[in-house]
Amino acid sequence: MNRELHIVGFQLGHETYGVPITSLHEIVRVPEITAVPDAPDYIEGVINLRGKIVSVIDLRKRFGQKKVALARQHRILVVEHKGRLSGLIVDSASEVLKIPESDIEPAPQVFREGRLNCVTGLGKYGGRLIVLLDMAKLLEYSGPNQAVADVEEQPPATNARSAAAK
Repeated sequence: MNRELHIVGFQLGHETYGVPITSLHEIVRVPEITAVPDAPDYIEGVINLRGKIVSVIDLRKRFGQKKVALARQHRILVVEHKGRLSGLIVDSASEVLKIPESDIEPAPQVFREGRLNCVTGLGKYGGRLIVLLDMAKLLEYSGPNQAVADVEEQPPATNARSAAAK
């Protein structure tokens, strides 16, 4: 039996990307976005979605593409990951795509090593390639403060000083 992967397809520029339909909460027009100070540059801010505060990521910025002015066709894909809602600004949302598992290739090694390690594979659909994304890796912050997490795993030098002071 050939299983199918159900994904929501969306566009950024000329490329089509896909996320698992199971992680999609809803698709909304882009409302007013409230900026948040000291956020990574690709986080546009937050929106109020029927009483829930949702952080909004500009996927163009996240992928290092040039930013474009928001237009009517832009949408926010509201996705749920680990019980939290996040919004992804995309150029347009297309449709639900059903791709047979036999038409999905694993991500090339170059994607797994680089900044875009959020690519899980490439789906072949209607003569085009759909870049399949991993929500967990897409939503994790991988900016300059990432080094802070690495440092936190080591015992802080201040502990030795505070122990000596006692």
